[in-house]
Amino acid sequence: MTEETTKKETTEERKTDENVIYVGSKPPMSYVLAVVTQFNTGSNEVVIKARGRAISTAVDTAEIVRNRFVTEAKVKEIKIGTESITNEEGRTSNVSTMEVCLTKKTTK
Repeated sequence: MTEETTKKETTEERKTDENVIYVGSKPPMSYVLAVVTQFNTGSNEVVIKARGRAISTAVDTAEIVRNRFVTEAKVKEIKIGTESITNEEGRTSNVSTMEVCLTKKTTK
């Protein structure tokens, strides 16, 4: 039975990974297009992830999607955290992280 449970969890994790948009240094509309595309291909949930300075772009992306393109999308959850990152010189610094989970009701 544990093997079956592991297979189900792995499938769910893969499905979630496909619906993750990683925000970087591009303009917000690039990520808006990616989120809208995910919703249009049948996803009911999309996660927008960002670190550091890209957090404001992730928030802009979520708000543009909700207010202009997919008006039935709702913010399901917002997670914030901190990651420790070590650079080439061996210095450790903390970087803020944020995940915004958007969901859309299916019309069936």
